[in-house]
Amino acid sequence: MNKSIYQIEVAHRNLVNDLIENEGELTPELETQLAISYEDLQQKGVAYTFVIKDQEGIIDQIDQEIERLEFLRDRKKKAVKKLKDTLVNAMEVFGVQKLESPIVSISLRASESVEVLHLAMLEDEFKKCAPPVWSADKLRIKAAIKEGRTVEGAVIVKKNSLQIK
Repeated sequence: MNKSIYQIEVAHRNLVNDLIENEGELTPELETQLAISYEDLQQKGVAYTFVIKDQEGIIDQIDQEIERLEFLRDRKKKAVKKLKDTLVNAMEVFGVQKLESPIVSISLRASESVEVLHLAMLEDEFKKCAPPVWSADKLRIKAAIKEGRTVEGAVIVKKNSLQIK
């Protein structure tokens, strides 16, 4: 008979209850039923083990593929950043704000970002905590500097960002 592990467990509990009701006396019938129940469990346990090992192998393959794809993604991101930086630098050197073609329009847009030079120098109001690490609250820093306040340990850096349409 093909039983699930749950069915085998229930049958085993029923046999144990029968044994208790029988005041611990192991009849030949109970002994035979216990042996069959154990044999069913052994066979089912081995079958489960094969499925578990197979699934663990598939999980390992998935993890390896994820690592490979993350590595590939990171390389591509670095390459794209390098290409963009090179294009921005070339446009800045030539003093060109916009390049146009029938296919694509490329322009430089002025932007500002906060660069934290020394986190330890920042006052507490310009820090935020994302446990277990403190980081700079760049929005507050930028607002404070724009108001004319001096924020020790941070400056506003003006950059050009590339716009591709």
